[in-house]
Amino acid sequence: MPTTDSRSWHPGTDALHRKPPEQWALWRYCRDRSSVWSSSIYHLGFTIYNEVTRMSAVLKITEPDGRIWEKPLVPGATFTIGRAKENDIVLNDRRVSRKHAFVSSDGNVFRIVDGSIENGELKRSVNHVFVNGSPMLEKPLEPGDMIVIGESRLEFVRMASEVHISIPPIKQPKSAAQAFAPAKSQAPTAAGVPKGLDFDDNPLGQTQMKLSANEIIGGRSHTSLESSFATPEEIKDLRRKAKTLELLYEMSRSLGTVFDHKEIFDKATDLIFRGSPADRVVALLADETVDGRILDYSLNPVSIKTRDENIEQLTSTLTVSRTITQKVMREKIALLSQDATTDEQFFGAQSIVSQGVRSTICAPLITESNVHGVLYADRLDPFAAFSQDHLELISAVAAQTAITVETVKAHTRLAREEVARANYSRFMPEYVVQQLLNNPSSFKLGGVNQKITVLFADIRGFTSISEKENPEKVVGLLNRFFSAMTEIIFENGGTLDKYIGDGLMALFGAPTATDEDALNSVKAAVTMQKKLTALNPELRAEGLPQITMGIGLHTGVATIGYIGSDRRSEYTAIGDTVNLASRLQSNAEGGQILMSDATAEACGNRIPVTPREPLTVKNRTQPVNVLEVRWT
Repeated sequence: MPTTDSRSWHPGTDALHRKPPEQWALWRYCRDRSSVWSSSIYHLGFTIYNEVTRMSAVLKITEPDGRIWEKPLVPGATFTIGRAKENDIVLNDRRVSRKHAFVSSDGNVFRIVDGSIENGELKRSVNHVFVNGSPMLEKPLEPGDMIVIGESRLEFVRMASEVHISIPPIKQPKSAAQAFAPAKSQAPTAAGVPKGLDFDDNPLGQTQMKLSANEIIGGRSHTSLESSFATPEEIKDLRRKAKTLELLYEMSRSLGTVFDHKEIFDKATDLIFRGSPADRVVALLADETVDGRILDYSLNPVSIKTRDENIEQLTSTLTVSRTITQKVMREKIALLSQDATTDEQFFGAQSIVSQGVRSTICAPLITESNVHGVLYADRLDPFAAFSQDHLELISAVAAQTAITVETVKAHTRLAREEVARANYSRFMPEYVVQQLLNNPSSFKLGGVNQKITVLFADIRGFTSISEKENPEKVVGLLNRFFSAMTEIIFENGGTLDKYIGDGLMALFGAPTATDEDALNSVKAAVTMQKKLTALNPELRAEGLPQITMGIGLHTGVATIGYIGSDRRSEYTAIGDTVNLASRLQSNAEGGQILMSDATAEACGNRIPVTPREPLTVKNRTQPVNVLEVRWT
């Protein structure tokens, strides 16, 4: 304990004595100007010191070969991490992706994010990012956090560069509580939630205060610390900012593990009630298309709250100006009107006049890449209107909320992509699956007619084999056969439609079509026959019977899409094209590939063939020309 009188001592002052002189001076300043010493005064002095201390950080990097180096991190900048040379932090590590992760900052809060932003979307790395032993998509960094990327380790170290200030004598307040106690605000009540939300479309006029996108995302400060002398007004401004920082820090921590939109916005609106005189707060989230494009004209209320249940007696339906919300989203600005009933921009607006609104703020949920919606707050009391500080607070809350919303969207999108990848990879080649995930709108997965080539393959004489062999051998034989044939279909750009007993059906040209679909189907058929020829000696060596296969190919228009019930559906093709391919396969002997002249023409007649006897097919007036592919 320091050797001071009892009036000056407070738990924690041992640690304070070890702080730089500027922080100790702030503590003495608080003590000497208060008749009552309390922990809140010391906490405020500590917060103000942190506000005027420019914080920086470094990543202490240890590479797999043992090389250790450091990378300084600057607030407000973004640092990319990966194997590619264009990254800010290059890791010579074979397990690191070309663009593996990045570190961003929101003020003095640094965050590690797994993946890279491509076409406005977060693409997660293959081997992921681990923080303190756990895989993380995104995490605010704290001193001592150990980041593992591949076989490289990056330790987050916080460093401070001091700003020297001196505090002038000012008029002593009547009490410590008057000088430093935060303003009291009434918590919102669940009973005061309006029953509905409407929009009006009245024209917009002159706006009193605005914040641009850069000011919302990057933040701004009206307090200059370039001088070594801090004025009383600057100290007052720092106190307000200290309270704002405390609220935002609390919000950042509380949102770290939240993945529900309503819960996110409930926390944001609660914080606005604590930090401003808002009577009502509405959180509106924009709709978006499948490919992530924001629809700024379509806003949906996610959270509607009022401070006092008596407000519900004034209006059961809260009406928001659509003109304002769309202007905020499209121009990426925050708007404030201090007296909305006399502001020209709201002239004649039912949403303002009928509800007695005196002051409004609308701030965008904005990030570097998108605007996800708005936070709308209003005030009914003419003697407690919003100020510039409230505009900055609500804008900062909106920006912090937007970051969380974007993170949740990225997490949801990644989870959805993993499920889709697992489902589509069962019957589509990997490159088609990737195209489908990258651009879902370019694929029509339901109810379309398009030209395709259908391949049917079937093991000859399998019924007698299954009767002679035990079930284990039969299943093992089929699995070996299907594994080999499916891989060949994927390698040639085909889509596996289904397994049919001892045969299979594949599509070439669905869901995505190319000029080489017919030719690719023939290449696949030839490779399948050659693979089976090579596979038979292996089967014989394992005590399994040797098998032969017949293949049929036909090109034409078919109906393609998901077909089935609500409980189960499959991506498949139906129609005459499918039926004819099946008939050709039924007439093929073991080792034969039979195709129609339509497939031969689609291949440009480049395939060596031998004409066979035409095939009479039901519902066709003319026999179908049959060609056998010469593949041996």
